[in-house]
Amino acid sequence: MNQDELKKAVAQAALDYIRPHLDQDSIIGVGTGSTANCFIDLLANVRNDFDGAVASSDATAERLKSHGIPVYDLNSAAPLEFYVDGADETNEHLELIKGGGGALTREKIVAAVSKTFICIADESKLVGILGEFPLPVEVVPMARSYVGREIVKLGGDPVYREGFITDNGNIIIDIHNLDISRPIQVEEKLNNIVGIVTNGLFARRPADLLLLGTADGVKSISRQDG
Repeated sequence: MNQDELKKAVAQAALDYIRPHLDQDSIIGVGTGSTANCFIDLLANVRNDFDGAVASSDATAERLKSHGIPVYDLNSAAPLEFYVDGADETNEHLELIKGGGGALTREKIVAAVSKTFICIADESKLVGILGEFPLPVEVVPMARSYVGREIVKLGGDPVYREGFITDNGNIIIDIHNLDISRPIQVEEKLNNIVGIVTNGLFARRPADLLLLGTADGVKSISRQDG
């Protein structure tokens, strides 16, 4: 299977996993990106089986609405039973790097209030140590230079994502060459830098279930397995 087919396969696997648990009151957390879009398109086929969704970005909200799926504000919907989203990288412990699409803050919030976080990805995203994919951090614009200097002190190479503004009105700095062999500690250090809204490490709250698309089919990995 090519990468697009793998994305569709893991999206279908996620829908198959959650569908027996859905009812008319169910509200599903939905992530952002190409793999999450595959899941949204499949949700459209069962939109009468659940109430609606919480979106992790404006783009996701628009795609959901285009399929006739109601979108709720998280403040009126939490806690959520399921959150389904992709990842830029994952390790065997289901710790993730997310935010290539710039929606990391809202993604992290939705993940935090969800009972079960299901990550859907193809096998190219599974790595031994996180960090080959640049780690995004969302930054308040006036703190850009200061945050960059602090990132250098941690050993990373900060690169400003030019021309990109998040849904929250902030900027993104992508960190290259950072040692992420201890993801939880790195996540905490970055969060302690004044001016960083959040970072794209999902280590303190990793995924609960990874549905990994491979040439031999979809592999299911739970956090307990890791």
